[in-house]
Amino acid sequence: MPGNRPVILRVAVNVPLNRYFDYLCPPGYPSNRLLPGMRLKVPFGRGKTIGVLLETTHTSELPLSRLKRVLAVIDDEPVFDEVLMKLLRWSADYFHHAPGEVFATALPALLRGSRPLPAAPEHWCATPLGQAAEPLKGASRQQALLELLLEHGSLSESELPALFKGWRPSMRALQAKGLVERRIIERGPPIPGPEAPDDVSLTGPQQKAVAEIGAHDGRFATTLLFGVTGSGKTEVYLSLIRRLLASGQQAMVLVPEIGLTPQLIRRFRERLPGQLAVLHSGLADGQRLEAWRMARSGEAAIVLGTRSAVFTPMARPGLIIVDEEHDSSFKQQDGFRYSARDLAIVRARLHGIPVVLGSATPSLESFHNAQTGRYQLCELPERPGNVAQPSMRIVDLGAHRSDHGLATPSLMAMHAHLEQGGQVLLFLNRRGFAPALFCTECGWVAGCDRCDARMTVHAAKGQLRCHHCDRRCAMPAHCPQCREQLIPVGQGTQRVEDFLRRQFPDIGVTRIDRDSTRRKGSLPDKLDEIRSGRSRILIGTQMLAKGHDFPDISLVIVMDADQGLFGTDFRSSERLAQIVTQVAGRAGRAQRPGEVLIQTRFAKHPLLLDLIRDGYAAFASDALVERRAAGWPPYSHLALLRAESPSQDDARIFLEAARHEAEKICDGGTCLLGPAPAPMEKRAGRFRAQLLLQASQRNSLRKLLGPWIAKLENLPQRRKVRWSLDVDPVDMF
Repeated sequence: MPGNRPVILRVAVNVPLNRYFDYLCPPGYPSNRLLPGMRLKVPFGRGKTIGVLLETTHTSELPLSRLKRVLAVIDDEPVFDEVLMKLLRWSADYFHHAPGEVFATALPALLRGSRPLPAAPEHWCATPLGQAAEPLKGASRQQALLELLLEHGSLSESELPALFKGWRPSMRALQAKGLVERRIIERGPPIPGPEAPDDVSLTGPQQKAVAEIGAHDGRFATTLLFGVTGSGKTEVYLSLIRRLLASGQQAMVLVPEIGLTPQLIRRFRERLPGQLAVLHSGLADGQRLEAWRMARSGEAAIVLGTRSAVFTPMARPGLIIVDEEHDSSFKQQDGFRYSARDLAIVRARLHGIPVVLGSATPSLESFHNAQTGRYQLCELPERPGNVAQPSMRIVDLGAHRSDHGLATPSLMAMHAHLEQGGQVLLFLNRRGFAPALFCTECGWVAGCDRCDARMTVHAAKGQLRCHHCDRRCAMPAHCPQCREQLIPVGQGTQRVEDFLRRQFPDIGVTRIDRDSTRRKGSLPDKLDEIRSGRSRILIGTQMLAKGHDFPDISLVIVMDADQGLFGTDFRSSERLAQIVTQVAGRAGRAQRPGEVLIQTRFAKHPLLLDLIRDGYAAFASDALVERRAAGWPPYSHLALLRAESPSQDDARIFLEAARHEAEKICDGGTCLLGPAPAPMEKRAGRFRAQLLLQASQRNSLRKLLGPWIAKLENLPQRRKVRWSLDVDPVDMF
């Protein structure tokens, strides 16, 4: 009888092994209190580690004599609910990654050990003495903070920084006077109420989108919200969420970059009722854990975060939104290589709720799914208030003189727009001062000795830097080969910034790239310079292409559109079309007409001409025809096996052995391409190679991958390499 057999616990242990492990119950612990989703401390090898209970059973592949006992049960209740357990098990199976690492990824860092689940935090509130106190004379900040507490009733330490900067000294002073105190206050979920009023009137297409998406309340459906830049997709999100909150449910909104969260947080807090839980990698571990707790308890009505927020538990999920769904930042590029966009769709299906994918430049996979009816398509073809799309034209760099990368027509247009009171945005996806340091005599070029790449000149610090491995060295004064003069070649954002400051000495210039925004808080400060008008010229990288709203920008210049025209990745043209469209969409968002200039040496390239003449939708339709002919996604399914090693031969030898094993299993439905060196073979001192698997049917690929991974884990050649499998890769580099 099963009741007479010992209970066996199947556990996902946080180790890099693609399997589950069986354990026996800890002594004296009732097995009926053990629920899937609880964390357990278990012995592993000679040490101890943390795992998550998947299920209880009475059978094991190992004899009972070889099973170890769980050391401790950490939780009194599951950390993951039933839907998240299904999602994480599905993810481990689909992406063929070690399940223990998958479950660990889904936990806040502070819960990956044996720390107990967080209780409700302490809140600051006014004491009876503080409630009856007279206004505090000579202590304006203390008085303002006391009034804030009286207005809100109570505030936690995670809420205070957004409402009152530098609150701690004033709070300590109020506490010393007996006017405030700390209490543990259990906040339940918000009470459903009538839909919050809003002053913004939706356009006809926006109203239609809200109605069509809202018709799926309480059941699963995937909608692609395809709206031109500036068409008001965020207003559709706000309207959908407002209706959802009125029914007492929660919404999750995923964004691709940390840089987009400050402005969304501000808009959501201004326009929506209820608490907001924010999760991204820029938060301290304690802040992230508190946001996770608020979402899990239902205290937070809205969960807003980047990629990993897709795993955040919610008490009453009602809607998931993925903004800028095309963005490659939603794909994790190391470790557990998951796609947050795709997992958001799977999670919505498991919950039985709608999911919205929003973009002005949808991925070709999503565009294809909308065309074939797998996704519902809602379009926003116009900007609100009869604001016209910007005019776009090509500037032929081969026909015009250029100065520091800016052609004469572009400089003339800058002068004209600035004289008319507009702002100008220049897009150059190349940070640093110059992309190369070159000897005019012998042709020597400064290269990275750890990568197959040139060193980038960072003139302000007199440095050469590799943007792939971050190697840095002092800039040489002379050529190391012939001792002749060295000159920086090409344009980077720093060099263009220096030129613009000289060209327009009386106009503020702001540069936004990874170098200029390293300091915490620098990005919001720079964005404020632009929105306030203190800075009227903006130069930056692709950080500027994602979701920012600059109403006074009337001219956008794409300085070098050629970088993506001839890339080795089959997605190069798609990415170029997306970034050109996204950057161009920053122009002319208010009543000021917008103009976009695209500088190129290939003025008659069909991709650029189609994009300018017919827009992104026409480009996407044509690109899908090419994808079908070439057999690339979405008309096939890919998995990429990567290997790297200090020796150039070891990675290739491992991949050749891997291919041999795949050929034994392959049923003919999967094509094996390679092994071949990676496009950048040497990076950070290691040689990289890859083997591509391509199948017309996803099922053929999945049937191969499971047994193949088991073979790879036992190959003797694996000991000399680091290898990884990337299912549905978005970057072939």
